[in-house]
Amino acid sequence: MKKTAFIVLQYITPQHALSRLVGFFARSQIKWLKNLLITNFIKKFDVDMSESLVEDGKQFIHFNDFFCRQLKPTARPIAPENNGIISPADGAISQVGKIEEGRIFQAKGRDFTTAELLGGDKHLAEKFTNGQFTTIYLSPKDYHRVHMPIDGELVSMHHIPGALFSVNPTTTESVPRLFARNERVVTIFKTEFGPVAIILVGAMIVASIDTVWGGQIAPAGRKVQVTNYNYQSPIRLKKGQEMGRFKLGSTVIMLFPENSMEWEAALSADDSVRMGQLIGKHNSSPIQE
Repeated sequence: MKKTAFIVLQYITPQHALSRLVGFFARSQIKWLKNLLITNFIKKFDVDMSESLVEDGKQFIHFNDFFCRQLKPTARPIAPENNGIISPADGAISQVGKIEEGRIFQAKGRDFTTAELLGGDKHLAEKFTNGQFTTIYLSPKDYHRVHMPIDGELVSMHHIPGALFSVNPTTTESVPRLFARNERVVTIFKTEFGPVAIILVGAMIVASIDTVWGGQIAPAGRKVQVTNYNYQSPIRLKKGQEMGRFKLGSTVIMLFPENSMEWEAALSADDSVRMGQLIGKHNSSPIQE
């Protein structure tokens, strides 16, 4: 009954209005308010502040500053393997596996198409036909900066407007095509082993999605917006380098082409991962695009 009520509430709540309201308070620099929000959040979610570069929650400018806190340089070592693929974020593996006939598994018999996820771009989706994917859920207590899983050069960025359903396990199991419905920022990188898609999915009360090269990207309008970087100064990011962040938590999805990589054998759904952890390896032969 509680689960049903929660799902129904997702549909009837004014998702964007609520998210913008939360964003307003998350940016507040009123000292007593931001300290109250931060202190209560740390306590409720048992956040490990010993990893944070700034350990005292009251030293942050506002709640968003705390939520996107920087970690100490030694807190997340990057796996050293030359052909290694690392987790781009702290979180839990929701799903991991093969893209089957252009469809990505969501949960309990639910899936969605790669083309839907990529904003209806069928040509782009074809690059990942029979490829590999993983979905990583970032819980409220997790570190919320997103890093590069591999060296890459930015090719394009697609802001895709949409709903803002929660992305916790309950909604993932219950809301059809969840990740293809929510607002998201799709980034496509050129790598030695073919194109890689890193998708930052928005959610209920996510105030914004930012990238290191473009600042705040979402929320932004009601139409799909595509920015191509082929004719601009190259934006190259190294494995482990920050590429974006969530102001309040959500989900990261990664897509890889067919025969380009293999996941670590022990990696499976519900596993906890940390940014920098080895989660897969590229195959030895580069893909010719």
